[in-house]
Amino acid sequence: MFTVFPINDLFSDPGVYLEFKYRHQALLFDLGDIHRLTPRQILKIDYIFVSHTHMDHFIGFDHLLRICLGRDKRLHLFGPRGFLEHVSNRLLSYNWNLVNNYANDLAITAVEIDSGRRLTGQFSCKSSFKLQTPPVEEDFDGVLIKTPYFTMKGAILDHRIPVLAFRFEEESRVNIKKNALLEMSLPTGPWLMDLKELILKGHDDTCPVRIWWRDGERRIREKWALLGELRDRLVVIKGGRRLGYITDALGSPANAGKIVELVKDTDQLFIEATFLHGDIEAALKKSHLTARQAGALAREAGVKNLNLFHFSPKYRGQEDLLNREADRAFRGEDTADWETLFLRPLNNVIQGG
Repeated sequence: MFTVFPINDLFSDPGVYLEFKYRHQALLFDLGDIHRLTPRQILKIDYIFVSHTHMDHFIGFDHLLRICLGRDKRLHLFGPRGFLEHVSNRLLSYNWNLVNNYANDLAITAVEIDSGRRLTGQFSCKSSFKLQTPPVEEDFDGVLIKTPYFTMKGAILDHRIPVLAFRFEEESRVNIKKNALLEMSLPTGPWLMDLKELILKGHDDTCPVRIWWRDGERRIREKWALLGELRDRLVVIKGGRRLGYITDALGSPANAGKIVELVKDTDQLFIEATFLHGDIEAALKKSHLTARQAGALAREAGVKNLNLFHFSPKYRGQEDLLNREADRAFRGEDTADWETLFLRPLNNVIQGG
């Protein structure tokens, strides 16, 4: 289970924070201004998914680095073509002559995605953040990372430069039946998290599970049971939630097709709505989506809930106009076809020079 929310307001730097409820772990979509996050929230972040390195999507890297420096921590960052060079340049813009005195090590794994391949580079505080050995090259099949708790997928979109769009898929949710705990005379407590972890990691039914609690005198008591029995009697397993994150994308038919495929049937979609559709020419010249396009894409993809962000400052005080335009398209009240929304405006701009 997790909570998820935008970091900044609709007109500020894009960014979405996802925090797992029962684990000390969080994810971050984009790395713009992150000062609204507390140091405690930042230190929970293990994985960061950067759409691209325009300033409003990457300027928070230095603040992240400053909070995490001097701690034993590993960060995993993902970005589009050129990402390894950009990360390396940011790191090497500082002098690190004193870090050999640090007892702890901050390690950064940076992954660059480009046209069917991925390049992985390693940086370490103890090595003065120089790129360690040549990057490792592998095939990219659309999956950025898969863990026992979630899978993150990515697709490359066009913003005059490559940008990444993301799909987060939570693994199955393991819920505990409280009435079954009472029937089995078992306590609540941290051991239930251990039980969930064993189930999510696919351990065998014969795996022993330690059930422990403190008695009235604060002494630890324990007993053991088999994983299979506990799962059968205590647990309900449900499908996890799915999220999409789309920002800084040209409103083209090619991008539209990729977006719909990536975020299909997601429970929640965070998507930019930078311009009103009446300003489609400006949107195309700056390679952004309109609110109308965002709503139509969400509807076509079968998204359940739509969250808009990344509004142009020109509409400050007119948020309702953007929200209403997107909502009409999302609900099907605006029935414009794909050619009207994406192909014809793009051709008009191209033909007009």
